[in-house]
Amino acid sequence: MKIFITGGAGFIGSHLADCFLQRGDQVLVIDNYATGRRDNLTQHACLRVVEGSIVQGSLVQELMIDYKPDLIIHAAASYKDSENWEEDSRTNVLGTVNVIQAAKKARCPRIVYFQTALCYGLQPKEQPITLAHVLDSGNSSYAITKTSAEQFIQLSGLDTISFRLANAYGPRNISGPLPTFYQRLLEGKSCFVMDTRRDFIYIDDLVDCVTKAIDKGVQGIYHISSGSDYSIQELFDATIKAMFVELVNPVELRSRNPDDAFTILLDPSRTENDLQWKISTPLQEGIKKTIHYYQKYGITETYTHLQGVEG
Repeated sequence: MKIFITGGAGFIGSHLADCFLQRGDQVLVIDNYATGRRDNLTQHACLRVVEGSIVQGSLVQELMIDYKPDLIIHAAASYKDSENWEEDSRTNVLGTVNVIQAAKKARCPRIVYFQTALCYGLQPKEQPITLAHVLDSGNSSYAITKTSAEQFIQLSGLDTISFRLANAYGPRNISGPLPTFYQRLLEGKSCFVMDTRRDFIYIDDLVDCVTKAIDKGVQGIYHISSGSDYSIQELFDATIKAMFVELVNPVELRSRNPDDAFTILLDPSRTENDLQWKISTPLQEGIKKTIHYYQKYGITETYTHLQGVEG
């Protein structure tokens, strides 16, 4: 296939690019490197990388009409600054509209989209969260704009798959608690953990799920989730074990923000049934692999979607 990946130098996009290239597909990537890294992609005869933003509608349209992709993987998103509502709106909403319009003009029939579990809000009405749960995305600029983009994709009339994600982690990930723990521990700084639980999904399992969905030709909304939640304390403990760090004093445990959910656990039953898919990477194993990547490539900056909640 000929595959067009937005945000293809980012965490999820680059792993998918690697997978498709290994399968023998052709891949065209667009990325503005706001959070993606140039070393996330390796030169390949079937890979073309264009530096640019999906906000540039004419560029997206020109690339897509010339390339004529069979499939679009829409992984580009703005999340670098939780207070930069303008950039979130431009990239996540207008950028998605640009991708949809270009797809139609290029006659590309299929789009795969990635949505945040924050679309269900910080106080979900059920645990685990099913696909029938009401959307309540007003908790952050990121969630609001990602949910608006998902709705535009559903409105497009194209063959679409929208994956609502648990907390994805693994090599190349620079957002969330794991890279923050690593960076602070490496610099000898203190850490704290929130009294919360989260559902973590390793990147290889996520890629496996996405490729199965593409190959089976499914449509609609799916959760990518481990089906289990873990305390942030467990995540921290596995991190210090992987780094061979011995703490003089136990890590500080803080009560969660009143607006924060104790757990956000997605129900993966539809995904497991339709795709015959389950995770295969235990949390401890995934963290070891991720720490090895951080040790080899380093982290220059980390990001979080919700200031004061996941920090």
